Amino acid sequence: MSKRRTKETSLTLGECISQVQDILRKRFCLQKLNGRPFGMESQHKHLLELLKRTAIQGESNSILIVGPRGAGKTMLLNDVLNALLEVKQVRENVLEVHLNGLLQTDDKIALKEITRQLQLENVVGDKVFGSFAENLAFLLEALKKGNRSSSRPVIFILDEFDLFAHHKNQTLLYNLFDISQSAQTPVAVIGLTCRLDVLQLLEKRVKSRFSHRQIHLLNSFNFQQYLKIFEEQLTLPEDFPDRRFSQEWNQNCQSLSKDQTVKDVLKKQFNSSKDLRSLHILLMLALSQVTVSNPFITSVALLEAYRVRSMDSKANLLHGLSVLEICLVIAMKHLNDIYEGEPFNFEMVHNEFQKFIQRKAQAIHNFEKPVIMKAFEHLQQLELIKPVDGPATRIQKEYQLTKLLLDSNQIMDGLQKYPHCPTDLRQWASSSLG
Repeated sequence: MSKRRTKETSLTLGECISQVQDILRKRFCLQKLNGRPFGMESQHKHLLELLKRTAIQGESNSILIVGPRGAGKTMLLNDVLNALLEVKQVRENVLEVHLNGLLQTDDKIALKEITRQLQLENVVGDKVFGSFAENLAFLLEALKKGNRSSSRPVIFILDEFDLFAHHKNQTLLYNLFDISQSAQTPVAVIGLTCRLDVLQLLEKRVKSRFSHRQIHLLNSFNFQQYLKIFEEQLTLPEDFPDRRFSQEWNQNCQSLSKDQTVKDVLKKQFNSSKDLRSLHILLMLALSQVTVSNPFITSVALLEAYRVRSMDSKANLLHGLSVLEICLVIAMKHLNDIYEGEPFNFEMVHNEFQKFIQRKAQAIHNFEKPVIMKAFEHLQQLELIKPVDGPATRIQKEYQLTKLLLDSNQIMDGLQKYPHCPTDLRQWASSSLG
C-alpha cells in the first residue's frame, strides 16, 4: 500500500525543485515558519493567552513588542495570530486592523485605513463627525451584533509604533488606549517597535491609559542553536508531495550543518548579525543556485552567497576609478594617517600627490591642477569623500574641509583587485611615508 502511494506521489526532479523553491521562498520572504519561532516559547504563550482573553472573553488589552530589527517581532505576532485563528469561535468573530507608521503618517489617513479594513465605508458614508474620538467610537459601535452587549473583538496591530507617537497630540494612540481601558468594545492594541525608549515618547495622558505590558525580544541564542535554526529553516515539511526527494533533501541539510566550510561561513554570519532576516537573505541567495543539474544546496553555493552578501560596495567603486583618482584616494589615506582622521582640503591632497610625482616621475603622468580638481570633484560625486561644512559654505573649493569615507582596509582591498594597478601605486599605498 505504501509503495503504491509513493509511486502515485512521485514527481519529476524539475517539479520537486519548483515545489522546494516555492515552499522555502515563502518561508524566507513571508516569514512562514517551519514550526514555532525558535527561543520565543514563553513570549509566544504570553501573547497568545492575552489575545485569547480579548477574542473569547471580550477583555480589552494593550501590549508592546520591543526588539531590534530582525529579532522576530512580526514573525512571533504572525505565528500567534495563526494559532489564534485555528479556534473556530475566534476565526468567525475576530477582526484585524494592520497599521504602519511609515504608511499612515497622520491620524486622518490612519482613520481612513481603519474604516477601509473594517469594511465600513458604506456605513460611514458622508457623515460628519465632531472629533476623532467620535468617529472611532462610531466605527466600533457599527461592529456590534444584534444585542448591544456583544461586539466583535478588534485586534489593532501598529507596526513602527514609535512613529505614531510623533502624530499631532497622539490622538490615535490616546483613543485606542482609552477604548482598551474602558469596557465599551473588546479591543487589543499591539505595538511593534525597535525603540527601547518608546514609552518616553508618549504623552502623560496616553501613557496613563497604556497597560505597560511589554514583551522584549533579543537574539540570545548561541552558535550551536544558530546551526539548529539554519537546519530547521532548510528542512522540508513532512507533507511534501515526493517523500523520497524530501528525505534526500533533509539528509543533505543535516550533512550541510556538519560541514566545516558551512560552519565557518555561518560563524562569520553569526558574528556580524544574529538576526534571522540576514540568515534568510543568505539562504535565499544559496537557494537561487538550486537547479535540475544541481538539485541540492552545496557548501560552495553558501560560500558564494556569503561572498555576494558581504561584498563591500564602496571598495567595489574603486575598481572603476581612473589612475589619477586612485592616486588622490591614496594621498587622502596618507593624510588620514598623518592627521589621525582630521579633515583635509584639496590643496593638502594636491601637495601630497605632487610629493609622490617628484619621487616617481617616471611611473605616473603629472596632470594640470584643473584636471586634478575635476578628479577630486568626481570622487565627491561618487560619495567617496564628503565636505564637512556642506554645500552652502562660502569658502573656495580648494580650501573646503573634506572627509574620506573609506578606511585603510577598504582602500587596500580595492587596490588588490584593481585591474593593471601600477606597482608603484601599491607600494605608495602600503608605505607609511606620505
